[in-house]
Amino acid sequence: MPSSLFERILKARVYDVAKETPLELAKSLSSRFDNQIYFKREDLQPVFSFKLRGAFNKMFQLSDKEKQCGVIAASAGNHAQGIALAGTKLGIKTRIVMPEITPDIKIEAVKSFGGEPIIYGASFDDAYAHAMELVESEGYTFVHPFDDLDVIAGQGTIGMELLKQHQDPIDVIFLAVGGGGLASGIATYIKHLYPDTIIIGVEHDQAPSMYKAFKHNERIALDRIGTFADGAAVKQVGEKTFSIARQVVDEIILVSTDETCAAIKDMFEDTRTMLEPAGALAIAGLKKYVEKHHLKDKQLIAVTSGANINFDRLRHVAERAELGEKREALLAVTIPERPGSFREFCDAIGNRPITEFNYRYADKVNAQVFAGVKLSNAVQERNELLQELQDQHYAVTDLSDNELAKVHLRFMVGGHAQGVENELLYRFRFPESPGALLHFLTRIGDQWNISLFHYRNHGSDFGRVLVGIQVARDECAEFRSFLKNLGYDYWDETDNPAYQRFLG
Repeated sequence: MPSSLFERILKARVYDVAKETPLELAKSLSSRFDNQIYFKREDLQPVFSFKLRGAFNKMFQLSDKEKQCGVIAASAGNHAQGIALAGTKLGIKTRIVMPEITPDIKIEAVKSFGGEPIIYGASFDDAYAHAMELVESEGYTFVHPFDDLDVIAGQGTIGMELLKQHQDPIDVIFLAVGGGGLASGIATYIKHLYPDTIIIGVEHDQAPSMYKAFKHNERIALDRIGTFADGAAVKQVGEKTFSIARQVVDEIILVSTDETCAAIKDMFEDTRTMLEPAGALAIAGLKKYVEKHHLKDKQLIAVTSGANINFDRLRHVAERAELGEKREALLAVTIPERPGSFREFCDAIGNRPITEFNYRYADKVNAQVFAGVKLSNAVQERNELLQELQDQHYAVTDLSDNELAKVHLRFMVGGHAQGVENELLYRFRFPESPGALLHFLTRIGDQWNISLFHYRNHGSDFGRVLVGIQVARDECAEFRSFLKNLGYDYWDETDNPAYQRFLG
């Protein structure tokens, strides 16, 4: 199969709609990992994904009768856009069944390229089944997103470009894997000419369909899959793609959500481009592979396969990127419930930036603090920080790899306090800079007990803190004088209904 597919790749018709995308040196990533790392920028295609190559090549090969019937496809978004654009270029009516998980940005793009989206089902497999029903009932011509030789050949043209753009031997190429069309096509072309080049497929660990197929040497239908990397979320790889991939792909590796988010950030830092999760899988896999095998001075290429990310997903990506890079530690720490203990804890952390600080009064003896701390030296510094806190007799638990803490707990610390008296609630704003939080706590001093504390570093010019302070009634005048002399903007929120309902 690979030799005949190689010929199909040579003859593929893609440049009516696709363009030859650049191969760019990732300077920052190369420097960090002591290798020559390149990005093959398929995210720069007109549909912001490689998928239009295979879609156009397949539709160009259709007979006149097949074209007249109109084309239907099933897609989580990127293949859909390729189908829509190809249909407009070739004068073919196109309808695309898209699962409900499809980001709005991809649905709107399909419309803009001239296709008709049909939203159906919870996954790609549901959309695929419905598309096949419409083929039977309406007589449409179906174009598969990956398990078709002409589609695979279209994706394989990326391999042709790679070898033209990088004429020195390539040590390892990393490719995202969903259904397997991209990996099968590129790997076939590369291995035909350079069999010593290693090809690594990368899947999200919540959708490991090709990984399982390689492991069991047969296609496995997964019971359920995660859809964070929706562009590569497939329950079962293609029959053709599996047959080809196991001959030309050397290994399939899995990456987590945190690792994928960190890769999105890496891409942004090197190119100022935001990839979608599936589009960043290859970068995440590259980093993981380099660290595992201790690679140095190698020529490495990651195909950045898509940039169709919804804007509202960026918040989640940003939250998880630092954890994926091991640049943030999440800690649960027990400190004494007394005035000044917060400042002492910040002193114990040292000059490390605090990313967030959550606390609610529980009892008169101990306070349970949930803190995020920014790290510069990943695991080593995290271990050093834990040891330093333990040496100062803090009871500390590392929650950095705790999914419950990362997804839920960090946003839920709080609640009504039992037995807290004379509590006032204030919002403060202060200029954000290294040590700003410690300086703020130092200014508050030890006179009044802090019963609630919430701080998050938002990367903005100002830090924002919510503080509950126990102030006896006969000390209120003194406290108001203290606020005026504090030097920070502040707002009294004691009568805020949100506080009264959930925290007071």
